[in-house]
Amino acid sequence: MKIEKDSYGGRATIRLIGRFQAEHIEELKKQLQENGPEFVLDLKEVTLVDVEVVRFLEKREAEGVEIVHCSQYIREWMSREREAGTT
Repeated sequence: MKIEKDSYGGRATIRLIGRFQAEHIEELKKQLQENGPEFVLDLKEVTLVDVEVVRFLEKREAEGVEIVHCSQYIREWMSREREAGTT
């Protein structure tokens, strides 16, 4: 997994690339903390996730993080996790 950052007008975009799995969550949390409360997660180039990542993403979105370019299978999985109350 690769993490790239861009910043425009005080708002950071964090782009995730490749396979995003549970072992990468801590690194992403560090990146998010460094960028303050205003950021966007761009998942356009994410190819594979696991259940822990889906739960992590669902929690961040519930906290107000904007998630863009999220594939349909991840969106559906996030929705199922939310409905099941596992996040």
